[in-house]
Amino acid sequence: MTTPRRSLLAAALAAPFLAPRGAAAQARWQMATPYPDGNFHTRNIRAFLDEVQAGSGGRFAVQLHSNAALLPMPQIKRGVQTGQVQLGEILLTAYANEDPFFDADAIPQLVVTQAQAKKLSDLQKPYIEARLQRQGMQLLYMVPWPRSGLYTQTPVATLEQLRGSRFRTFSPTTNRFATLIGANPTLVQSAELAQAFATGIVQAQITSAATGVDTSAWDYARVFSPLGFTMTKNAVFVSRRDFMALPEDLRALMMAAAARAETRGYEMQKEAQDGTERTLAERGMTIVEPSPEMLAGLLRISATMTDEWIARAGDDGRRLIDAYRA
Repeated sequence: MTTPRRSLLAAALAAPFLAPRGAAAQARWQMATPYPDGNFHTRNIRAFLDEVQAGSGGRFAVQLHSNAALLPMPQIKRGVQTGQVQLGEILLTAYANEDPFFDADAIPQLVVTQAQAKKLSDLQKPYIEARLQRQGMQLLYMVPWPRSGLYTQTPVATLEQLRGSRFRTFSPTTNRFATLIGANPTLVQSAELAQAFATGIVQAQITSAATGVDTSAWDYARVFSPLGFTMTKNAVFVSRRDFMALPEDLRALMMAAAARAETRGYEMQKEAQDGTERTLAERGMTIVEPSPEMLAGLLRISATMTDEWIARAGDDGRRLIDAYRA
């Protein structure tokens, strides 16, 4: 029996676009993103696509499938590789098991400001481009998420206070972090957070204020501490075969629009960070700045996890970290 998702995929790929009468042959593409329409990443993608479509003179059209409606996150990269869709967006760290370079921005406290996030991204970009090209894809742009913070029921001044707690994790990096601080890592998806906190399955988590707003964190946690912790990135990319099949002027148009989308994305990221942290406070959560003891403990964990990452990434990884720290 055909599943609803497979039916949706088949229908989406079969649905024709209506080209303007008399127009030249039109590139008719599909794009998949796992994030909802209201998310700033999705809004940025729509602006990017609108710019390319408007500048193409009717020769290019894209149907965007948001909120994992066409492909879930774990399938998007493969979907672009196999031609199910031509464009995709992913959280890079979600693919860390494929290559440690997808996970460089997930090292705790390596990046705590937007300027640092941009520096790491620019240094990381050639490595990401090379890895995607080897797999038949072309990187278009990357934009970070807002900084991550700690969600708890009471203020936490040191990492030692989290020892023995049931700590929500959602990636290999967060799982390793929980283990290093002596907490009990517990895998919980964002949609299940409220129930997990309410039933005591988890007692603390680290994630962005944006996720806190998306999941109504004020219903399950009382305190948010903006640690910085990580500013992981999303990557938007295209099938290289389909990209190279476009006329040269459309390829140039797409790359120019991608550069503007990256610049715009950083501006939207800053707005999202400030707005969502303000929303947490307005909904009754206590915002507690991290103590010097907490930051010192995080830096110790960061040093360990940085060394572990370099060991996985090899010489290229050491060159990246050395260049970032220079």
